Amino acid sequence: MGADGSDVERVGLVGCGVMGTGIAEICARAGRDVRIVARSPASAERGRRRLTASLDRAVTGGRLTAQGREQALGHVTFGTELADLADRQLVVETVREDRAVKRELFAALDDIVRDPEAILASNTSSLSITALGATTERPGRVLGMHFFSPAQVIPLVELIPALHTEEAVVARAESFVAGVLGKEAIRSVDRTGFTVNALLVPYVVSAVRMVESGHAEPEVIDRGMVLGCSHPMGPLRLADLIGLDVIALVAGALYEEFKEPLYAPPALLTRMVEGGLLGRKSGRGFYVYP
Repeated sequence: MGADGSDVERVGLVGCGVMGTGIAEICARAGRDVRIVARSPASAERGRRRLTASLDRAVTGGRLTAQGREQALGHVTFGTELADLADRQLVVETVREDRAVKRELFAALDDIVRDPEAILASNTSSLSITALGATTERPGRVLGMHFFSPAQVIPLVELIPALHTEEAVVARAESFVAGVLGKEAIRSVDRTGFTVNALLVPYVVSAVRMVESGHAEPEVIDRGMVLGCSHPMGPLRLADLIGLDVIALVAGALYEEFKEPLYAPPALLTRMVEGGLLGRKSGRGFYVYP
């Protein structure tokens, strides 16, 4: 097998939330045949609407033609059976950040995906890729492929080889990400948080602690970082965009691995997640969204 990822024509996605449909969209716009597996018909329908709305926004914003929209939609099919992914050359899972759920899924994909050269990838933002690959008979073909939300906009993808991942597999994934999807790829080691979240999440958590202690209001913190440090978005608006549940999960995983007290999710963050205040996706986090 060569390192050229341009031969990857058939892509599978497991999960059709914001990340799943976002990755599906950029693959479809690159002309790839995309099959999305959702957990239920209702979830698949929500994913279809989400994908259609995103493509509509791209047309309205002048980033895509009406013809391109129709072509992209024509490249995507939805289903609810993992068996539909049997012929895929690349499968990316985007299910919830639960180690047991992901390990079970990779074991199932190992039995289902027929192509011995297929790549099995996880979009996890924190979990061990080595642990996921260990559930398969082909750990050399498993790696992390961490897109950032919204996947249609953010240019970066982290590639995370596990201890067993073959170099040729990483090179092929790198070629696909850069040459087919037009994204920038960086390689990260298989440690919790990888590169970006290992820096980003402790920064966001520190901002949450400032609010919790009464040090500063969210608007003050965010304006300070935007105007004083030239960040495009303050840490608390960014947390709302990512999802406070995701921030809490990654912070908890960082603390579990490294036992650094500053990595632990603050009580305020935990309570907000318990109360369903997850940020943009729930309509309220540190800010209120219509």
